[in-house]
Amino acid sequence: MSPNDPALRSFIEVAPENDFPIQNLPYGVFSTTADPTPRVGVAIGDSILDLAALHARGLLPSVPGANAFATDALNDFMALGPAVWKATRGRISELLRAETPTLRDDAALRAAALVPRAQAKLHLPYRVMAFSDFYSSKQHATNAGMIIRGANSALAANWLHMPIGYNSRNSTVVVGGTPIRRPLGQLKSPDSPNPGFGPCRKLDIELEMGFVLGQGSPMGSMVDEQRAEDMIFGFTLLNDWSARDIQAWEYQPLGPFLAKAFATTISPWVVTKEALEPFRVEGPRQDPAPLPYLRQHGPHNYDVTLEFWLKTAKAGDYARLSRTNFRYMYWSSVQQLMHHASTGCAMRAGDLLGSGTVSGDEKSERGSLLELSWNGADPIALPNGETRTFLEDGDSVSLRGHAQGKGYRVGFGEAEGMITPALTPPV
Repeated sequence: MSPNDPALRSFIEVAPENDFPIQNLPYGVFSTTADPTPRVGVAIGDSILDLAALHARGLLPSVPGANAFATDALNDFMALGPAVWKATRGRISELLRAETPTLRDDAALRAAALVPRAQAKLHLPYRVMAFSDFYSSKQHATNAGMIIRGANSALAANWLHMPIGYNSRNSTVVVGGTPIRRPLGQLKSPDSPNPGFGPCRKLDIELEMGFVLGQGSPMGSMVDEQRAEDMIFGFTLLNDWSARDIQAWEYQPLGPFLAKAFATTISPWVVTKEALEPFRVEGPRQDPAPLPYLRQHGPHNYDVTLEFWLKTAKAGDYARLSRTNFRYMYWSSVQQLMHHASTGCAMRAGDLLGSGTVSGDEKSERGSLLELSWNGADPIALPNGETRTFLEDGDSVSLRGHAQGKGYRVGFGEAEGMITPALTPPV
């Protein structure tokens, strides 16, 4: 039986609305107070299955060599390649099935290998070797272009011909739950002849998906469609926090720099490409047709609902501000990777690529505050009577996402972060 079969059930009870049924089995890195050593596990319902413990007992024979799970990052496991990924996920699924007694009927093994998620600390799931962010939602690019350049020149001339992206910082990629300090930077108002230096006033989020490479490609080579598919290990939620006012002053002529380099949050769980296979869909029609090296011959988008939630310091609960879908992306993840490597750029296992902000046609589907508030001109009303144009100190952001199956959902958990005050700028 396929690990994606909707009929599969685990001996561990999982509610239909839980992000982590047996059809998901996302990878992460965790530790506990009882055992503070970080190791690799998979989420199942409200528990974490300790893969290092299973491997030590010889229950994961598909993983050759050293214990690739007794480590603080997924990189060693990802480097083993697609055949091992598939076999390992299949074995984990088998061990968790309701009809399999190995783990179900062994109380000592369950006590050693199953940890309540509420008692675990989640870590950055892999060592991020490099981070590149794209700009691949046509709706987002159009909205941002209209705000910045006006309706007549919303999309740049090159946008429909290639996935636009830039190299960002891997050093400030953090796991969900990490507080985000408001950045300082150069700011210039339209009526001031000179810039100043101070806290960002237009702090924003970007509702994105990230994908991590489990395999690399050598410098000087290109990556075709099939190779790109094989290189992608899995997907996470990604929030590329953005300082819009710093960006407005610095971005010409070379594009984003410090306005995007101060923090990027990813969710603690990596959902494998295999788990998302039932939700693969065609993307939007591309016109004009991409150049030959960018053409794809199969569907590479995914039907994944994405949400942006906000909680202020005065509010007791989160309020949902946006609900959109990853299927809207004009340029697919496979095309982004093919383009990234097209000049001979070497790719490495552990490279993180961001989709860019995911937005849809409706206002409720916009994936950033820049769009939702139209750069501050249209304040957003919150349920408790407050309004927002951009983020304020004490605000907490939660990105959430899931693909809906028949009787189950393949979810990503949350990518959270709370805004803390900026440092005092030097005088």
